[in-house]
Amino acid sequence: MAFGWKLYGDGKTPPLGEAVAPDERLSWPLTVGIGAQHVVAMFGATFVFPLIMGLDANLAIMMSGVATILFLLLVKNRVPSYLGTSAAFVGGVAAIRANGGDSSDVVGAILVAGVVLGLVGLLIHFAGLGLINKVLPPAVTGAVVMLIGFNLAPVAASTYWPQDQWVALAVMAFVIVCSLALRGFLARISILLGLIFGYLLSVLLDATAGQITSPDGTGTVTTRDRINFDSVGDADWFGLPDFIAPSFSLNFSLLVLPAVIALVAENVGHVKAVAEMTKRDLDPYMGRAVAADGLATVVASAVGGSPTTTYAENIGVMAATRVYSTAAYYVAALVAILLGLVPKFGALINIVPGGVLGGITVVLYGMIGLLGAKIWKENRVDFANPINLVPLAAGIIIGIGPVNLQITDDFSLSGIALGSIVAVVGWHIARALAPADMKAALTREGAHPAAGTTFGDVHGAEVSPDPSSVDEVGRPGVPGTNR
Repeated sequence: MAFGWKLYGDGKTPPLGEAVAPDERLSWPLTVGIGAQHVVAMFGATFVFPLIMGLDANLAIMMSGVATILFLLLVKNRVPSYLGTSAAFVGGVAAIRANGGDSSDVVGAILVAGVVLGLVGLLIHFAGLGLINKVLPPAVTGAVVMLIGFNLAPVAASTYWPQDQWVALAVMAFVIVCSLALRGFLARISILLGLIFGYLLSVLLDATAGQITSPDGTGTVTTRDRINFDSVGDADWFGLPDFIAPSFSLNFSLLVLPAVIALVAENVGHVKAVAEMTKRDLDPYMGRAVAADGLATVVASAVGGSPTTTYAENIGVMAATRVYSTAAYYVAALVAILLGLVPKFGALINIVPGGVLGGITVVLYGMIGLLGAKIWKENRVDFANPINLVPLAAGIIIGIGPVNLQITDDFSLSGIALGSIVAVVGWHIARALAPADMKAALTREGAHPAAGTTFGDVHGAEVSPDPSSVDEVGRPGVPGTNR
């Protein structure tokens, strides 16, 4: 499919029960409006996660636009999706920095993971999804997702929360209330709303209560303003973000490689959701989509940007609007690239107070971990079966600990990397050694997590593979499967 989108009807919003196909578009003013919705939907998570990982949020936003265009081209415009910053790498990046790595080490490790994800996409394209499902059954995928999330608890507790505990508490409460009290699109951007609330609250407290004395991001106790706008005033209005050249280390690469497991499940799940929504067979593009995300991650990290993934938020926008046109995604991508060329905008993002991030991270990190349990529940994983119980229990505790295994003076495995290896390899060994009745019990478990809601839901959206299931307030949901 080329760039010649067919005009849908008279170019106006489709009536109830009808939808705009990927190769169609509304009038250009309406298409631009839908594209703007996609920008807002992806925005919160796309710049929050780079901030948490210590990367340039403005560069991440710009490269998300580049990544989205690259993705659409590689899937031949058949899979409408936006590629924003992935949450799956946050734990691995925290481990890299805890072990003395800098931003060059971080993006180098992410680039390696992107290459691996691209190769997995090629494997899916030529060998089929069945092979991946056998290697990463739902029990294992859920365990890896869970340990990735819960491994981050010390970061929220010791790095962000202590910087301003009362602001962190207020932001956490605000996000919880927004996610429950609001409806439709606003509920899906509760994290972004919480960040704006915390930002404004910090400004108000600086003006009324004065400076705060607490640990800063390095743990040093200082007396300072909660938010300092000096860097915003010094930044230019137009210019390129600061690029970072990647550096490579085997140890650091191993720390982020478990994220590939989560990304495979996430991308496959999102493609299946889009296929159901658009009523089109996208299985032939499944491998392309995974490989495209891997390549996009490589391109983004090669200049210092953040890892990418397809976004559930934007799938939620499609479910609510019934507009699946890829033209709207090109508009969103171009807007993101333009935002990335405004350093003053990036400086405004990069001064988000640590206390605000504290309130957001306790919610986000917990959501990541609990999504592992969600995968287990939706696939009816049986923990009365020792094949599932014993190796996964060990892997999760190793990941959360984090437990360290010193192999040589210069090489060790710990936390997420070691926990994921124990979960994946241990499960397969346990299955090989188990008696026939335990193996037979595994067949009663559900489908691979890609068939349902996946890791991508951490960003705040509810994926609905059936657009007819959108309720009267525009919140997509499939009874019995979604949140």
